[in-house]
Amino acid sequence: MAAKKMVPRGERLTINREFASVDAFINEYVINVSHSGAFIRSKDPLPVGTAVNLKFTIILDELEEMVGVGEVVRVSKNPSGMGVVFTELSAHSRALLAKLLTPSRAPKR
Repeated sequence: MAAKKMVPRGERLTINREFASVDAFINEYVINVSHSGAFIRSKDPLPVGTAVNLKFTIILDELEEMVGVGEVVRVSKNPSGMGVVFTELSAHSRALLAKLLTPSRAPKR
């Protein structure tokens, strides 16, 4: 059985740091974003209760960066990853999230 990452109480780990390498991209990436959090695919998910710094890119009209703080609330084996609830988002990230999750309306003719 693989050893779990140990995080000192009160410290936050940074995940999705804009992928320093292709290997990091393959190991950890966001696959689902909602109003309350995100699911992060990971070969080595963090334990429930771990506080994390979040920084990842979403595609709107342009590439936009989401920045905030979250907490791991769920770990999944299939697909391998973790559910992270947003505990703090920058104002810019909250606006991006609202824009991302608002259904677009077709132009009226």
